[in-house]
Amino acid sequence: MYTNILVALDGSETSQQALETALRVACISGALLHPVYVVDMPSIAFGTPGFNPAPVREALRNDGERVIAVASDRMTAMRVDGTPRVIDTVSPAEGIAQRIQHAAHECHADLIVMGTHGRRGFQRLVLGSVAEQVVRGATCPVLLVPLRSQRSSGETNSDPAEKELR
Repeated sequence: MYTNILVALDGSETSQQALETALRVACISGALLHPVYVVDMPSIAFGTPGFNPAPVREALRNDGERVIAVASDRMTAMRVDGTPRVIDTVSPAEGIAQRIQHAAHECHADLIVMGTHGRRGFQRLVLGSVAEQVVRGATCPVLLVPLRSQRSSGETNSDPAEKELR
C-alpha cells in the first residue's frame, strides 16, 4: 500500500490527530513514517533593521524538537520505524508548504498526512492554507485530517473511512 509516509506537524491538536492517523496507516501498511516540523521565519523578520532572528529561530527549533520528541515516542510505542526531524525553510521566499513538498520528495513519500483547520471565507483568505498549498503542489496523495471535536463521553467523532483504518 504505502512504503514512506510523511506527516507534517506543528504542535497543534489537529497535527497530533494527523500523527495518530499516520501512525495507524503506517502500522497497517508497514510503511516508514517521517514526521517533520518546519521552522519558518517570517520574511518581515529579515528586513527589519537591528532585528536578530537567532533567538526566535532557536525558540521555534526548541518547540519543533519537543513536537518531534512526542512523535518519536508515539512511533516507539506503536513500533513504527522512520525518521522524525525538524527542518528549516531555506530562504525567506520558501514557504512551509514548499518545504513540506521538498521533504516529501527527499524521503520518497508516497503519502503526505497533515491536519487541516478547515478555515473558510475571510479567515482562509487572510491566513492562507498550508494544507491547500501542499495539496496543489504535491506529487503524491495527501490525506487531510480535520480537527475532530470531543464528545462529552470523551470519544472522538469518526467517519466511515477512519473506521476502516482501525
